[in-house]
This record gives sequence, structure tokens and C-alpha cells, in this order.
Amino acid sequence: MNRLVALVAAVAMVVPALAKGQQQPVDPHWLSANATAKTARFELIAGLTGSNGALNFNGYTDGGLTLTIPTGWTVEIDFVNKDGMLPHSAIVVAASLPLQAVPSNAAIPRAFTVRLSEGLPPLGKDTMRFTAAPAGDYFIVCGVPGHATAGMWIRLQVSDAAKSPTVAATPPAH
Repeated sequence: MNRLVALVAAVAMVVPALAKGQQQPVDPHWLSANATAKTARFELIAGLTGSNGALNFNGYTDGGLTLTIPTGWTVEIDFVNKDGMLPHSAIVVAASLPLQAVPSNAAIPRAFTVRLSEGLPPLGKDTMRFTAAPAGDYFIVCGVPGHATAGMWIRLQVSDAAKSPTVAATPPAH
């Protein structure tokens, strides 16, 4: 009987966390850098978890993850859609709320995936390659209509003060 009570108590603690869309831990393998070459590579994973109905990047929604890149560095963002049902894409836009339902203009040249509004199918991949400039705050959003406004976006900070790239969980914007 004690095991049953313990199991019920454990489930009672987990279910509210799932309902709130608890975030995935930051995986250090998502980001790699070469300081000598001033390059950063980031793995951007659409639909990594079921959080927010799989409308997430790396398990994060509503700006709950921030990628910081030193100004002037070359960035390669390896995008993969792991959502088994919906198409997704990515584009870097100016940091401004409310988000556009249909983002179309990249705030940094070449900072977008192919098939932006249509999205890439499940297991679809693309790589964005761009120079992190100018310094400022940006969002990486899904370009499929309605996905960004539903919470499918994270933050990108291009920083004059940063010495190396970082990725960290941040408080979501609501």
C-alpha cells in the first residue's frame, strides 16, 4: 500500500509540471564554438518535446531560451524538425512583441531556413549561416503562419560584451 501511495504522490507532482509545459534542461551539446575562428554552431530543434503541443524550439517556448553570440562571429544554426506531425521553419526577426502571425523579413541577412512559410516536414533539415551583426536583441521564430504567435520562439542576443557564445534558459515572456 505504501508503494501505491508513493506512486500516486509522484504522479500528482509530475502532472502539474507537464501541464505548465516545464522546460527541458539545456543540453551543452546544442552549442559549440571555435574562439580562434570566431564561429559558433547551434543545434535548433523544432518540436523536441511535446511542450506547447510540440510548438517549441529545443523544448522551450515564449523566449524561455537565450542564445548569445559575440558581435561579428559567424553563426551556423543547424535546424532540424523533430515534430512528427507539423512542418516548421526558423527566421531571426527583430525582438518585438507582439509577434507577427506571418514573419517574413529576416533582421539579419541569410538568417532564415528554406520553405519559411510552408515549413520543413518532419525530420527536415536546413542550415542558416550568417554573421552575428549588428549587436542587439532578436527572436528566432517559426515562420509557419501562427506558430510564433502560439509561443514557438526563443531569444538571440548579439552582444558586443560577450567573449564567447552561450545558451541558457531564461524566464519566458508572457
